[in-house]
Amino acid sequence: MIRINLLPPKTRQRVSISVGAPPFGIIFGLLIAAAVVGIGGWWTLLSREASRLQADIDKGRAELVTLKAVIAEGQRFKQEKEDLERRLATIELLAQGQARPVYLMDAMVDAIPQDLWLTLVEERQNQVKLVGTAFSTTAVADLMSNLRRSGRFKDVDILVSRQDTSKTPRLVTFEVVTRFEP
Repeated sequence: MIRINLLPPKTRQRVSISVGAPPFGIIFGLLIAAAVVGIGGWWTLLSREASRLQADIDKGRAELVTLKAVIAEGQRFKQEKEDLERRLATIELLAQGQARPVYLMDAMVDAIPQDLWLTLVEERQNQVKLVGTAFSTTAVADLMSNLRRSGRFKDVDILVSRQDTSKTPRLVTFEVVTRFEP
């Protein structure tokens, strides 16, 4: 093959294409671009995760407010339940002890003589204190013997017996203590 060059010698240029290692600037630029893209992607992932976590926190706070209201209502119900149980226990206690005063008064009605009246009947634990007035000391003695005879009163004792001689009729004031067993 024959080649003919028609260009003048000054205008001739050699065109050479060299294939070799790329320059350092291009590699460094590509690495920086890859790092920027990587960091941007990582930042996007972290931003989404932060948004998701913030949404979870907000949801948790809203649920906490709701649960606090439920807990407060539950505690109110618990307190009302305890109050009702305490009231029920008190009512049951009163119902259990309700028969005792009835038995006491029933036993006393049969033991009180006609010329004697009671001004105070007081019961503490099993001890019953009777305070009253009578027209004679015999009526007080009859009261004490009737109480003993009933079988429901034990340890009948007289604490005080006074007769007012300055007044007419001469009234006897007395205090008697006994133990009541229904």
